[in-house]
Amino acid sequence: MTEIEKIKKTAEFLKEKTNFTPQVGIILGSGLGGLVKSIDIKHSLDYSDIPEFPVSTVEGHDGKLIFGILEGKNVVAMQGRFHYYEGYSMQQVVFPVRVMKMLGITHLFLSNAAGGLNPAFEVGDLMLIKDHINMFPTNPLIGKNIEELGTRFPEMGEPYSKKLINLAKSVAKENKIKFQTGVYVGSSGPTLETPSEYNMFRILGADATGMSTVPEVIAARHMGLTCFGISIITNLAVTAGMEGATHDEVQNAAGEAEPKMTLIFKNLIRSL
Repeated sequence: MTEIEKIKKTAEFLKEKTNFTPQVGIILGSGLGGLVKSIDIKHSLDYSDIPEFPVSTVEGHDGKLIFGILEGKNVVAMQGRFHYYEGYSMQQVVFPVRVMKMLGITHLFLSNAAGGLNPAFEVGDLMLIKDHINMFPTNPLIGKNIEELGTRFPEMGEPYSKKLINLAKSVAKENKIKFQTGVYVGSSGPTLETPSEYNMFRILGADATGMSTVPEVIAARHMGLTCFGISIITNLAVTAGMEGATHDEVQNAAGEAEPKMTLIFKNLIRSL
């Protein structure tokens, strides 16, 4: 079965199962699943019950596809995402985004837990992602182009919607939420960066680093989806002599900042 046939097969299964057409896709990162509590859930499916879907293996990622209504809009939310470091191919990592597009979404909202590189950042800060740097060893569009999805050479001049970023800034200011704006660098992991790698990313112009988001946004922009992303700064760059963060600490920091992220997402989705 070709990749496009798999995508269509999964989309057809979900359409028959839910009879639901979402406008917005949402991908929730480590410890950031709380937004689901705000959704008026119509259908909830385990990834393991969806044909061709990978299964999330990371703690803090529940592994459910949620269909429902949020701020008056039909949404489909991934509670748990797939990472390249779990051993998935890039095609598998972006598979759900392509399926969501087939279901009808026009906008993709993404969140992640990230390490802060910018010395002005503090643990718990929200960073509105204005751009990214792809440091994964590959790209989800490598291989034969799927013409039905998009052009061979997609333009990436505005990977994250400037309009939505400006709106998010207004929402944050109105609600007295501290926020940063910056560049996210995505790399494969699963090791956290060495002090020299942190320095390299900073020299390249990155403000935060993580192991997700970039592949999904590349696939989304290939298909013409409008994207908006927030990183929650859950730990800071480890320079020589500093202690690193544990996965538990990352999840705790994410959990504390998550309500602020949810408030911004809800306001933006209401405005669409």
